[in-house]
Amino acid sequence: MARNLKNFLPIILLSLVPTFLIWIPFYLNLKVFWTIPLPQQGMATIVSNYDGPLYLVVAKSLYDPNVVKNLFSFNLPVEYYAAHFPLFPLLIRSVALILGYPYAMLAVTLASSILCLYFFHKLINQYVDQENAFWLTLFFSLFPARWLIVRSVGSPEPLFLAATIASIYYFQGKKYWAAGLWGAVAQLTKSPGILLFAAYFGVIFAPKINKLITSDIQKWGKIADFKSYPIAAIPASLLAVFYLFKIQLNDFFAYFHSGDNIHLFFPPFQVFNYSAPWVNTHWLEEIIFIYLVTTIGLFYLIKQKRHVLVWYVGAFLTSMLFVSHRDVMRYTLPIVPFLYVAFSDLLCKKEFKLAFVVIIIPIYLFSLTYITNNTTPISDWTPFL
Repeated sequence: MARNLKNFLPIILLSLVPTFLIWIPFYLNLKVFWTIPLPQQGMATIVSNYDGPLYLVVAKSLYDPNVVKNLFSFNLPVEYYAAHFPLFPLLIRSVALILGYPYAMLAVTLASSILCLYFFHKLINQYVDQENAFWLTLFFSLFPARWLIVRSVGSPEPLFLAATIASIYYFQGKKYWAAGLWGAVAQLTKSPGILLFAAYFGVIFAPKINKLITSDIQKWGKIADFKSYPIAAIPASLLAVFYLFKIQLNDFFAYFHSGDNIHLFFPPFQVFNYSAPWVNTHWLEEIIFIYLVTTIGLFYLIKQKRHVLVWYVGAFLTSMLFVSHRDVMRYTLPIVPFLYVAFSDLLCKKEFKLAFVVIIIPIYLFSLTYITNNTTPISDWTPFL
């Protein structure tokens, strides 16, 4: 017990310390930090960062149209909130009995971040020695900066990443019930959770495709691996979310009617359309680097024969090519932990560790700048308390 706590304590510190350092300038209401002007709203700046307030609306209303319309003044249709899946808001609602809704949201995000780093450490420890596993966990706690940001504000991403990493970790260990349950947690948190099921389906059936094609349908059950069937919890949980929408919004497919929340468009690479609603800029060159690094990472995983990771990263990367949204980095976050596996040899080199020291301050300053400018305008906090 004491040994487990000793091993878990560094994970907690790696998760909490960077976030607290991000919070300090806002908590102290500093006017300027390192020449960066900061808003004078204290921790309200942290709480109001997108999409935190929208999840607070769901947490308080549970998608009830009357509550949404009467309590909140956002000029958004009720169906818009169907793009914000229910598990994160439900956890906020449960903790709000103690902390109130705004700080409950931050508490759930912090706890999820700890869980995410814990499972990341368990995953990466399978590929590198213990010393380098700790180093990569340290690196992952800070990089990419967009990851540090989303786990320092109210966000479902830490819970989604934690559940995704846990599900893949257990699936690789053939612990299918745990993989299915954690996959369901991911699915109940964010819509891309279904890509886990797609990846697992590919892992299970791709090697058997020839047998399936040449066999009668009656024999498919014998060819398939019954032990892996608990992964069906993932699509089952998606159906449960849609049924909740049917009850609350009177629309089983409300998610697909949530307006411009679904940023998938054909043909691919429409993110370079500077006039698109969620792009609105021609400053897009770094997106090419994101595509490059993720694609190279996928090729490395193929070369390393990490079959489960190949299927998941491949499925997710394919979907990313159709995303038309300026914040491509946030959409990339669910595959970042597995890119650490792909690039682990490079990331553990001395030269890379020295380079990391150089970018720590830029990561911190970018995080402050982004959080400062990514806030939801809220004139009256009363409905959120």
